[in-house]
Amino acid sequence: MEKCLLMGNGGREAIIAKKLSEKFEVYAIMAHKNPSIVESVEVSKGKYLIDEDFDKDNMINFIKENNLKFCIINSDSLLEKGLIDVARGLGMHTFGPTKEGARLEWDKAYALNLVNSIAPEMMIRSTIAINKEDLEKVKELYIDENFVVKPNGLTAGKGVKVGGTHFSSKDEGFHYAEQCLSQDGIVIIQDKINGKEFSITGFTDGNNLCISPVTRGYQYRYDNDQGPSTGGMGCITQSNGLLHFLSESDIEFCKNVMLKTIKQVNKTTSVYDGILYGSFFKCDDGVKFIEYNSRFGDPEALSVISVMNSDFANVVYDICMKNEINDSSCDFNKLSSYVVCVTSKGYAVDDQFVPIEFTLPDELLKNTVCDVYFYNSLQIGTNIYKSTGNSRLVGFVKTGSDLMEIKNDVDQLLSSYISKSNLDFRSDIALKY
Repeated sequence: MEKCLLMGNGGREAIIAKKLSEKFEVYAIMAHKNPSIVESVEVSKGKYLIDEDFDKDNMINFIKENNLKFCIINSDSLLEKGLIDVARGLGMHTFGPTKEGARLEWDKAYALNLVNSIAPEMMIRSTIAINKEDLEKVKELYIDENFVVKPNGLTAGKGVKVGGTHFSSKDEGFHYAEQCLSQDGIVIIQDKINGKEFSITGFTDGNNLCISPVTRGYQYRYDNDQGPSTGGMGCITQSNGLLHFLSESDIEFCKNVMLKTIKQVNKTTSVYDGILYGSFFKCDDGVKFIEYNSRFGDPEALSVISVMNSDFANVVYDICMKNEINDSSCDFNKLSSYVVCVTSKGYAVDDQFVPIEFTLPDELLKNTVCDVYFYNSLQIGTNIYKSTGNSRLVGFVKTGSDLMEIKNDVDQLLSSYISKSNLDFRSDIALKY
């Protein structure tokens, strides 16, 4: 059995570890001892290393000591750090873009310019400011708060602020823009538009692209899209692979743009493979581009991987080995998926992270209704856990032919316990679909 290194410790990595363990010995480097990942490592007879900083030297030593040949990284910050480059430098077979390839995510201005050169009709009016003079000129374009402020770099899904939702006046919005400019030396201002958001996950060998069913994420903290933005409170896919406001031609258009993006990035050298995750708006005048992620979304990974017909580990192997993938080797079933994330009550609301302890009874952990994947949780006793960061704690996933049936099954399981605890979840996921 081949040995595969997995780096990261979210819910995304938890389901990846489980699927990898069906083909590989899983060796993991984590910032904390994620219970789901540890279980998959032990089942596969691999090993793990706890390293909060994901230090390159520690990574190299771990690879050499265990003679690891494969590497998969799907964390935005670790890709930006260039850890795929380190693995490639050691002769490993890798899944994920190099630091230069991952620029599609960690440099939003670069991605906007690239997509504009490929599909200008897909663009929302955007202005990139690199100094205060630029920002003052942009300010003159708006008479009220109907704009969006985007930091250029990585923000874990929490940096974009929308007028009327996150700020209530023009001055307040541009004050935030000034903060972003001061921090990063660049900030993006976009028109606020009316559209329905959706995402597509693409698997790529660097030349070909296979896309998942469309995902609909729930970014806001509370029901009815209220409260601050988060990394994602849950998501869905539907059995026909679409959402009610989309057509097959919409998806084909997005796929073609994503494929052209990959080929443009790989035009001079092969720096991009693994996952390209595209976020889009469906508007009255067509599909508009929001942004790219150079890895799985989270919790979208839990949806997408759960509805794969193909063996996920085989797809990883093929991409690592530079084998060609196609719709036969990377395909999906006709089931809907439902993912809901359980968090602390203070998640994304409290200014400072305060660790909490919580319990999860066997009725939740060993249920026959859905799969369970840990996020930022550390086990400290029998059925007792502690949060390790100000993020999501546990993800619950179910697939089935009827979206509302699987939603109700999972929600009933959770509500009987969560409502009496110090935990929380969104109850409206999937209701509009």
